[in-house]
Amino acid sequence: MYDMGMCEDIVNIDISDAVIRQMRERNASKRPKMSYLLMDMLQMDFPDALFQVVLDKGTLDAIFTDEEEATLAKVDRMFAEISRVLQVGGRYLCVSLAQAHVLKKAVEYFSQEGWVVRVHQVASSGDKQQFVLPIFVYVMTKFKKVPGLAPQILEICPEEQDKPMRVESTERLVEAVKDRQHYALLRSQLSKASGGEQLSLDLCSKESGKPRYTLHVVDSPSMKPSRDNHFAIFIIPQGRETEWLFGTEDGRRQLAASAGFRRLVTAALHREQHYEGMAGIQAELSGKVMELAPPGLPARQQVPFLSVGGDIGVRTVRHRDTSPLSGEYVVEDVKGDDKCYFRRLVFLSNRNVVQSEARLLAPAPLPGQKKRRKDRKKPGSTEPLSAIDKSYLCCEHHKAMVAGLCLLGSPDPLPGAPLAVLVVGLGGGSLPLFLHDYFSQARVAVVEIDPSMLEVATRWFGFSQGDRMRVHVSDGLDYVAKLAAEAPAQYDAIMFDVDSKDLTVGMSCPPPAFVEKPFLQKVKTILKPEGVFVLNLVCRDARLKESVLATLREVFPLLYARHIDGEVNEILFCQPGPKGPQDPAELLVRARALEGALRQPGRPWDSSYVLADMLQAVKIL
Repeated sequence: MYDMGMCEDIVNIDISDAVIRQMRERNASKRPKMSYLLMDMLQMDFPDALFQVVLDKGTLDAIFTDEEEATLAKVDRMFAEISRVLQVGGRYLCVSLAQAHVLKKAVEYFSQEGWVVRVHQVASSGDKQQFVLPIFVYVMTKFKKVPGLAPQILEICPEEQDKPMRVESTERLVEAVKDRQHYALLRSQLSKASGGEQLSLDLCSKESGKPRYTLHVVDSPSMKPSRDNHFAIFIIPQGRETEWLFGTEDGRRQLAASAGFRRLVTAALHREQHYEGMAGIQAELSGKVMELAPPGLPARQQVPFLSVGGDIGVRTVRHRDTSPLSGEYVVEDVKGDDKCYFRRLVFLSNRNVVQSEARLLAPAPLPGQKKRRKDRKKPGSTEPLSAIDKSYLCCEHHKAMVAGLCLLGSPDPLPGAPLAVLVVGLGGGSLPLFLHDYFSQARVAVVEIDPSMLEVATRWFGFSQGDRMRVHVSDGLDYVAKLAAEAPAQYDAIMFDVDSKDLTVGMSCPPPAFVEKPFLQKVKTILKPEGVFVLNLVCRDARLKESVLATLREVFPLLYARHIDGEVNEILFCQPGPKGPQDPAELLVRARALEGALRQPGRPWDSSYVLADMLQAVKIL
């Protein structure tokens, strides 16, 4: 500062006599106006309001090594002395690594005194920076404290931004700094080696602070290096981030191998944000993703941006609301890989899981209306697709659940048989709709605890009730318990597709109470002796899963399991008697026969839906 002419009236203090002596000798001739004084910052000899700036070059970090009472007392004395010697309008500048306890204490102390607090990130890890962690400067501007009026003004100014961002609390400011520290550690890790572990991070909007991109870094260290396969960015089309290829580690690993790059960064786009096409995304992300480049990337290497079909996909939010039971949710239309459009229900408490999905039918032309030209505008937010394709089951686990009905004895009369089916969990209603439409004499009872879901299914997913389809808004536990007491052995099939609202449990479907032995015995009570109980189990906790299977085996003598490829779901078919087929091959024969009975002339059938395929890998437990 002295040599650049910014300021010559600089007073330096230190508690070490040796340091003061050395600095005086070193600067006596070159910087004659700069002074060095032996002094304790906790008890300075200066008069009040002497300085316009107090610059702390890491002293706060040095003394604030713990949160013991004696240490906190020292910090308080240091802050009080800084406040005393600083003029109103003056600034305390503190260079720091911003450990959480240090930053929190400094921000709370000075903001409560009515000062304006701003935290600048001034250096981060990189080729020119010797530290892994970023360096921050706290800028505390002194104002007169007005009793009873102490509005907090807290700001952070990241390295990449010119303008500061206002934050609402000390906790949020500390979290914002932590985010930048974690990012620096991640960058340091990625700059040194390519490993097998997939790292992820969110890039947030400058305006709202909400996540805008979710990035996953996928390394393929075993891939042979070449001049052009070092690094690429893959933009996941909107609405497709939950698909196996993009939403799982194994899927992303396969994507990176197919793309042929040693490091692939996938970028998922968030539904709350607006994007200006692939070119806009590329311009926005280019600088940031280069910070995630692998070691050894050649200078001036052009990094390609990839996607499916070269675009960013289509996502249109049709409806957004909040349910007292399910929380905030959205209904949205997205374009799939095969150019078809799909409608999805997503609970925002678990936004990476599609709760319900249905394929949309293209609008049929009116009589005399010409067919849409290919170069005309695609369906968008102002042009909704006309109807739900009720013949199409989007969810693989729903297909397997329907295929399990071949366990109900001879399949030939099933589509026209007067079956009684209980479905617990409505969602968008695609499973009960399919059962209603393809089993022409079936009477389907649906139990749904959340009345908002009945409204969503009816308004947005083409669901309707009638003589053979009734929805009971009730807790499934209570409904089954009441039936067990009043009307046993009345259902040919019972299907559970119920999500758990408790995300802390390692089982997201069903809630744990639905697989406790006393309740399962009630389920068995309302099931006919030759009936089948079908359960969608989604459990990531291996020990918990084995416990659930053991309980099911105690209640149901015959238990079949079908794992859904690429997903956590496992479909369990449980029968109350031991007379079902003991050979998996017999299941395939029954499934083919059932499909043949369901596929009737004039009735639409999705050619990709092969019931036997759904039971190909069934295990008898």
